[in-house]
Amino acid sequence: MKIAVTGASGFIGRHVLQELFRQDIKIVAVVKPSNEGPFLPGVDVVCLDIRDAPANAYELLSQPDALIHLAWGGLPNYRSPHHFEQELPTNYQFLKSLVAGGLKNLVVAGTCFEYGMQSGPLNEVGAVLPSNPYGFAKDCLRQQLEYLKASQQFNLTWARLFYLYGEGQAENCLFPLLRKAVARGDESFQMSGGEQLRDYLRVETVARYLVALTLKQQNCGVINLCSGQPISIRKLVEGWIMENAWQMALDLGRYPYPDYEPMAFWGDPSKLKALLEIS
Repeated sequence: MKIAVTGASGFIGRHVLQELFRQDIKIVAVVKPSNEGPFLPGVDVVCLDIRDAPANAYELLSQPDALIHLAWGGLPNYRSPHHFEQELPTNYQFLKSLVAGGLKNLVVAGTCFEYGMQSGPLNEVGAVLPSNPYGFAKDCLRQQLEYLKASQQFNLTWARLFYLYGEGQAENCLFPLLRKAVARGDESFQMSGGEQLRDYLRVETVARYLVALTLKQQNCGVINLCSGQPISIRKLVEGWIMENAWQMALDLGRYPYPDYEPMAFWGDPSKLKALLEIS
């Protein structure tokens, strides 16, 4: 089986490539011309700007059996109109051209921000009420692809990601910021009050789930990629400090809570567990 991955040089993409490589699956890494590697041995690298993808993009990708679509620009600025003004039409036209070319299996990374400001446990059959441009644009892309399925035959899995951490994460994210504070020798780590509840997974786990869903080659629809176990940001950070034996106190309340997400929400992983037979 041959699987192509867009956004292959990104945080999630590199871990997806590692998981595909571990399973000895033929890989096509799709990257911008400015991000040519290095990559794992045996990986076919295709330099392609999806904003200007040619009509024969599916052929240029060596006609993969499936595509894991992780590419998306403009992050982490969730409030920018760029998401629906540029990313939405660009991504839809690119994916539409691949389907028209013959792509039969598509797995796309969605976001928990599609749920908007809803609190508590969130499942795939509940309402989507995006409250920022990023979540709105992602949900619009999902709906466009669902409409496309009415005229084009392909399998669609919409993997709604919650919160991730791990190696290679952007430097302005929580875990890298904590690690940098430790490296500098800071006595304390400045953060919010830390009482907000979130749903976190290691990026390696998310990569494993994405690959497993792709290998099914099924029309899975929307699936939460989450733990189902809410944890406060304070306990999460304290756990990282303990796990790594770091000497660091927490300076709580230095920053306000984000106003684009509720104080307490997490995913329901029931559908994910059933599909992948996870206990």
